[in-house]
Amino acid sequence: MHSASQLPPPSENLALGLARFAHGLRPADLPPEVRTKSLHHIVDAIGLAYASRHFPFAAPGLAGFRAAGAPGAATVIGGAERLQPRDAALSNGYLIHGLDFDDTHPGSIVHPTVACLPAALAMAEAADATWGELLAAYAAGMETCIRLGRAVKGGFHHAGFHATGLVSHFSAALVAAKLLGLDVPRIVAAQGIAASTASGVQVFLENGAWTKRMHPGWGALAGITAAQMAQAGFHGPDRPYEGRFGFFDTHMQERAGQVDTESVIRGLGREWTLLDTSIKPYPVCHFIHGCAEAGVQLHARIGDLARVRRIVCELPEATLPIVAEPAAAKRVPRSDYEAKFSAQFVVAACLLRGRFALSELDDASLADPAILRLASKVECIRQEDTEFPKYFSGAVTVELDQGDTLHQHIPMNLGSGARALSLADIAGKFRANAGLVLPPPRAQAVLDTLLAAEFDTPVRALARALAA
Repeated sequence: MHSASQLPPPSENLALGLARFAHGLRPADLPPEVRTKSLHHIVDAIGLAYASRHFPFAAPGLAGFRAAGAPGAATVIGGAERLQPRDAALSNGYLIHGLDFDDTHPGSIVHPTVACLPAALAMAEAADATWGELLAAYAAGMETCIRLGRAVKGGFHHAGFHATGLVSHFSAALVAAKLLGLDVPRIVAAQGIAASTASGVQVFLENGAWTKRMHPGWGALAGITAAQMAQAGFHGPDRPYEGRFGFFDTHMQERAGQVDTESVIRGLGREWTLLDTSIKPYPVCHFIHGCAEAGVQLHARIGDLARVRRIVCELPEATLPIVAEPAAAKRVPRSDYEAKFSAQFVVAACLLRGRFALSELDDASLADPAILRLASKVECIRQEDTEFPKYFSGAVTVELDQGDTLHQHIPMNLGSGARALSLADIAGKFRANAGLVLPPPRAQAVLDTLLAAEFDTPVRALARALAA
């Protein structure tokens, strides 16, 4: 660390602790609840990859990746493309995260599955690994990206970085290194190399640009590259996280003193942070989910929308710059991606329609005068009663004519904690998403194949089922 850094030193080299954990983790070491949770999140992510192919952003991105990449043997979900593993991982990461409908770990504010699964699928297929080996690598990667995000307490977002775009480089490097069979020193080296590629700025918020969609896939490409460089003997930094000018110091800057470095390695293999990851019921930024659900619940109670005079949304203070400001722009989103990050638009649509699905992000919905009229009446303020970031809470108050008010508070967002989605919910979401591009029997067949996978099932067989 340089002299101005206040980063608390950990008790052990973080990259070494993570490398030892990943290297020693076997499929049989995964507790039953970790195996089940992992399967649920992988199913959810694959359904989203199919769904993204239905939308206009998919084709240009995939075409660019193919042009910049190279043919190979790795599968791209829902397509006929066969690419090199790192190019397939980039493509799958783009598709899984493209709709911003993928899972989130509330405490770390990262999308962990997309930070791990693209690298795990591509490298497990290349290595002819089993489903059990993929699950072990995926779980190790999940613990890595979640713990890195959790340690900064939301600090990456405050500094202008997309946290998933950062941590995916490290988790993918660790996943790829494990599936390549690297030893502990080389897994450390892979993380060290990844420290020089970890990036992802949030400037996309200005104009709804598509770059956020590619961040975790780029992390997968970079992580795989880092692992293969380490395998070839490339010398990387030994202390990429806490070292002088390391990851935490450079990306957190004056907030480095707030980083809980010890939490990255504390309880590894005993405390499974991935169990706290939430699957999204709404295809919008997770910060808005509490208010979205409040809006859905208030829909039936409002009656005549002409009576609405003012709508107040309460959100955790740290989320306001991302989903509520600048208010004038948020009230009139210019694209589906801007709408996903607009509390004003999302809540207005929920109050009007009693739902928020992918259909609420189509061009007709973005131009719906009834939604925009309600959005113009939304004011977003700081929520006082919240357990954020443990849960994505929210509250909505609707003020009606003649002084009447309606209020709904959601302390724990649907999909989190005790309100986790059931397998039936996840399967229903998968069928709806995959069904945008697959006939229902084909979508069900893919779902059945994933749910029936055993530890000794070859990943190559599963990958064939995911291709077009």
